[in-house]
Amino acid sequence: MEEDRVEVRLTPYNSGPAVVTDATVRLRWSVALADDQELPARCVREDERTVLCGTGALAVDVAGDQLRLPVRLRERAAEVTLEIETAWNSGAVDKDRSNDRMRVLVLATGDSYAF
Repeated sequence: MEEDRVEVRLTPYNSGPAVVTDATVRLRWSVALADDQELPARCVREDERTVLCGTGALAVDVAGDQLRLPVRLRERAAEVTLEIETAWNSGAVDKDRSNDRMRVLVLATGDSYAF
């Protein structure tokens, strides 16, 4: 995060037990996003703080295509929280939903970091 810009790079991963023919991930920030965004083709705004992005098909135990999502915040912030979760998994049965969510504290240091 730098000034009012945040770039998220997300690599979806399917831990199984079955192939997912398509999925959607929800990215929700703790602060409002700017009204005007240039989102990737597979992403759409859900509300003022949330973006939904399609991942495409996900084979078992294989990383999917990296999603690069640049967004602008409505106002500069010293820190924000980003919640990432599976919004839709094309009906695949997943008995372990514990790995379908992540919460990340994003600091306005301008540095890159990974989780």
